[in-house]
This record gives sequence, C-alpha cells and structure tokens, in this order.
Amino acid sequence: MTQLFDLSGRTALVTGSARGIGFALAEGLANAGARVIVNGTRADTVNEAVSRLTNKGLNAQGHAFDVTNEQAVHDAFADWDRQGVQVDIVVNNAGIQFRKPLVELELSDWQRVIDTNLTSAFIVSKQAARRMIERGAGGKIVNIGSLTSEGARATVGAYTAAKGGIKMLTRAMSAEWAASNIQANAIGPGYILTDMNKPLVENPAFDAWVKSSNPSQRWGTPEELVGAAVFLSSAASSYVNGQIIYVDGGWLAVL
Repeated sequence: MTQLFDLSGRTALVTGSARGIGFALAEGLANAGARVIVNGTRADTVNEAVSRLTNKGLNAQGHAFDVTNEQAVHDAFADWDRQGVQVDIVVNNAGIQFRKPLVELELSDWQRVIDTNLTSAFIVSKQAARRMIERGAGGKIVNIGSLTSEGARATVGAYTAAKGGIKMLTRAMSAEWAASNIQANAIGPGYILTDMNKPLVENPAFDAWVKSSNPSQRWGTPEELVGAAVFLSSAASSYVNGQIIYVDGGWLAVL
C-alpha cells in the first residue's frame, strides 16, 4: 500500500516554494521520495530553502525565476532539458494576496494578482505538459486553489476571481490531458497559518470568526496540506482527475 504513495524517482517542481505553504509542500514531497525543485523570484531565498531541505538529507535543487514571465518559464524548462531533468510533477503554488474593495482596485493590481495566482499555472503547466505528452509517461499537475474557489469574500475580488479560475483551469487541463495519462487536480486550502495571513491571525475579530465558523475551531497549518499533495502527486490518484480537494477543517461543509 505504501508504494502507492512513493514518489521515488520522480521530480517535482513546486512554484513559490521558498517559504510558507510552498516550502511545506516541497518538503513533504521530498520526504515521500521525490527530488524537488524549489522556485521563487529571489535566488537568495531559494538557495536558503534548498539548504534547509538538503541539510535534512532530502533531494532538492533550486531555480529562481518569475512564473508570470513566459520567457523565463520557457528558459527554465529548456535548462532542465539540457541537464536531462524531467519534471514529472508540477505544483502550482505561487500566489499573492491584495485586499481592496473592487471599486477602489486599480487595474494594475488586479492584473498582478491574476497573473501570479492563475496565469502562472497555465504558463508553467503548458511547458510541463508538452514534455509529459512527448515522453508518453504521463505526469501530475497539482494546482493550489482556495476556499475562494467556491465562495467570495469582500475586498479580495481579484484573488477570488483567480482562485475560481484555478478550479476551472484544472478541469480544462483534465479534459485535454487525461488521455495522455496526466492527472490534473487541485487543493483548496482553508484558513492556514502563513505569513500572508499574519495580519488576519493578529486581528482578534477575524481570528475569532475563523475559529467560531470552522467545525475544527482552529486555523490549519501548512503541513496539513502535505497529505493531499502527496496523494495527488502519486500513483494512488491515478484515476482522480479534474478534482479539487478542500483541506479546510470542515469549513465549507457547514456554510
């Protein structure tokens, strides 16, 4: 049974993985046997994250590039081609948040959120899927959605649009790539204790609302997303496609 979840011999690219949820997912996949490629926009933070993983005896390397830049993504995959590195698993985790009412939101800020949270998943996955199809060995795409893939909240309109788009992009990937033995699925985290959510955690009213509205009565941790990520990256999910798994403590179940 454990062989179903064994990622030995697989290479996983995790975007936005120098810290937070991305780092936890990279570490989790590495613990399951994968070689992980840590990604971020800054070489120093990427290298630091790689050192944290390799110091634990895990197989990790880094590649700093902007996932919203199509040429940069193309060049990264071309580099891996030259090195003989085959990316078998892609976790599209890179994301940002920007809170402002829609009537006050500048188009440039809207576009920045959409590009980072949605368009990057398309750009990166397109490069990976082309190679997966050519190799004929299949592959795994894991997109990171959100509770806002299902429901909206005030002041995060661009983020909500992007994460709703992730849900449907995942289905589109499944529709086109399933016949090539590529499984494209998504994870929808609930309210997770991350640096990005720090202002919310430190807001007593919001913190109390999260705990009172969730059956688990607490925030989640990045490590609690690892199980779903390993499942969706492994042979255990070979007939799971186009789905989004919400890891939210039961929050959506009681809405």
